[in-house]
This record gives sequence, C-alpha cells and structure tokens, in this order.
Amino acid sequence: MKLFIVGLFFTAGTMLGCAQNHFNIPTENFADKVKVLGVAPIFIDADSDINHPQKELLMPLIADLNRKYEPLLVRKLRSTGNFNAVIPLADEPQQLFSSLTARREKRDDAGIQYNKYFWKNDAIDAYTKKSRLDAVMVIVVSGLTQTSKIFSSNLLSSLETDYNYLTMTAQIIAPDGTILWEYPNFRARLLTYHPLVNLQYPDFSESEANRSRKTEVRFKSLDGIRRILEQKKSDWLFRETDEPEIYGRLFDEMSSLIKYTGDTQTKGEGVERKLLPSPDESLKRGEPHNKPATAGPAQAPVAAVKTEANVPVPATTVETTGIPTTAPSEIVPATGSTL
Repeated sequence: MKLFIVGLFFTAGTMLGCAQNHFNIPTENFADKVKVLGVAPIFIDADSDINHPQKELLMPLIADLNRKYEPLLVRKLRSTGNFNAVIPLADEPQQLFSSLTARREKRDDAGIQYNKYFWKNDAIDAYTKKSRLDAVMVIVVSGLTQTSKIFSSNLLSSLETDYNYLTMTAQIIAPDGTILWEYPNFRARLLTYHPLVNLQYPDFSESEANRSRKTEVRFKSLDGIRRILEQKKSDWLFRETDEPEIYGRLFDEMSSLIKYTGDTQTKGEGVERKLLPSPDESLKRGEPHNKPATAGPAQAPVAAVKTEANVPVPATTVETTGIPTTAPSEIVPATGSTL
C-alpha cells in the first residue's frame, strides 16, 4: 500500500513537471518559430576531460555508436508531433563541431555538474540558412570528472571518490544564436541528469580477495564500454527490445522535455459552414439536402366546369406547393447564408 501511494505521488509529480514550459522562451513562441528542426550529427569534444588510457581508440568507438543511434533520436523527436519536419543533417561531426563551437564552460547548477557549450552566432546563422532550418539541435558527448559514491554489487561496500564520465548535453539554437532549449534542463521540477557512461569502476573484488582496506579505481575496457552502451532495453515483461538502454533513456528524456501540447484547432475550424437553399423547399427536415427534385413541370389548376344540368365536375389539380410557376430572376440566399 505504501509503495502504491509513493508511486502515485511520483506519477502526479511527473505529470505536473511535464505540464510546465521547458523552453527558454514561451512555448507558443517556440511553436511559431520552429517548424523545421535540423538535428546535427552527435559531436564528441575530444579536448574535454576524457582520461581513459586508450582515448585514441575510445573516440572512434563512441563516434560509431553515435552514428548508429542518431536515427533513434530523430524518430523520437518526430513522434512528439511538434514539428512540421525533423531533418537529420549529414555533415562530418568533428569538422562541423570545430566550425560552430566558441567555447566550453564547466558548470555546477543546482548541484548538477555538466559542460555547457557556447556557439559562434555567425556560423550558426550561416549553417541554418544553408540547410533551410528554423533551428538546429546540437548534441555533444564530453568528458567530466566528478565525485560520486559507488556501491558494490552486494551493497556491502562502497567507495566515494572522483570518477571519469562521458556525459551528453543538448541544445536547440535559433539562427541568431539564441538558445531556445537545453539539456540538462533546469526548468523541470524534477532535476535529473544521467551520464552516458562511467569510464571507471571501483575494484571491490580485488580488495576483498587481497583483504585490503584500499579499493583501486580502474578504467573499464573498450569492449566493456561497448557492451554497456549496446545493452538493450527490456519491456514490462522483461523481454529484450531493439532499443539501447542508455541512449534510449537519454533520448526519451530529451524528447519528453521538448514535447508540448499545441493548439489542436486547425485553421478554419470554428467558422460555421452555410448551405445553399435547396431548390425544393418542400424537403422535410432530415432529408438529404442534395436530393434531386423529382417533381414534374408546373401546371396551372384546372377550374371546375359546370354542365348544362348544372352538375359540378370535379376539378383535376396538381399540387404545386413550393414550386414556382416562373423562373426567379436571382437566387435569394437563406437567412444566415454566406452568399
């Protein structure tokens, strides 16, 4: 019962968090401004704090995984329904990163450490105009060292020290250089920021085997890093899916912070559609208005004729209710018609 109540509050809090504006400008302004969103290839900041001893081999490994999972991000952005088009941009990532980046700054906001990037306004403007974009989304993988506490698998041991991570940040930038949205997103009520992968781990097994009080921190192997980043997500029935666990989680969080509820009313809705008057005004309510008139030609009533015996002869008449005897000179619209 307690778990149910906690889950209920968590769900309510999440819904409230999703209901707010996660953009740096009003949501309606973003909706009007950004119809075509370009997604740049995922960048890697090789000059950031990446301390892996096989860094020269780690960089191409991460670049391959980025290219492999970029289409997943594009699909998730399209599924928000907030853009007319989401276009993946096929540029060489490192060359594009060098031409667009102005500087990097390590930040610590609300207890969250991350690398914030600033861009060359002229280069962004030229790039978006060349690609005919309303805005461009840039994602950067970079290295970051921060203090964390990691527990052993049996939760009996832990080590709090500095670990080297790969992290992922993202921004949506307007042609004039304005940052319209960014991740990590500090406009969310529940602040979360997951690293892409921890490059290091505490070797509890070695310290336990040697009865040592000191636990060494080691770097993960390249094969281990690949297996971690390629691990598949499981569904509610614990069945393996085709989506990667870590990339999928980060892309889900980004797209959820980008998705907004727009005005579902289409242009022209709310304007009352008027119908022309039916040529047969004797049609009863409920009959289709486009039903063709089947009445024969109008005839004048035949007057009653008396015989010499003064016996009246029944007159033969044709009902002409609602059918004019002469063609009208103009069509007179019904009340409220748009004609």
